[in-house]
Amino acid sequence: MASIFDIHIFVCTNQRTGSEKLSCGEVHGLELVAEFKKQLKDLNVGLKTRANKSGCLGICDFGPTIAIYPEGFFYVGVKKEDVTEIVQSHIVNKRPVERLLLKEWK
Repeated sequence: MASIFDIHIFVCTNQRTGSEKLSCGEVHGLELVAEFKKQLKDLNVGLKTRANKSGCLGICDFGPTIAIYPEGFFYVGVKKEDVTEIVQSHIVNKRPVERLLLKEWK
């Protein structure tokens, strides 16, 4: 099955309340979505890209988390200031940002 997008970025915006377990947070997640959308709109590299909010990606303790498909990379602890590096390194130059990649998860 063909994909509509060359690159699809999912940003967790899950906000957990009443729990000691961490969550990515809606406010921070929405900031990340907006920044990715802004930068992808200005990107002129011939790729069909999409960034959107998602529910829980299942690795809350490492948040804020984003997933990039079709590769299936998970970036954790992402801040707004990291978006430019992810877009330029991963999206444009096809080099994952090692320092933000989910290293190990069980």
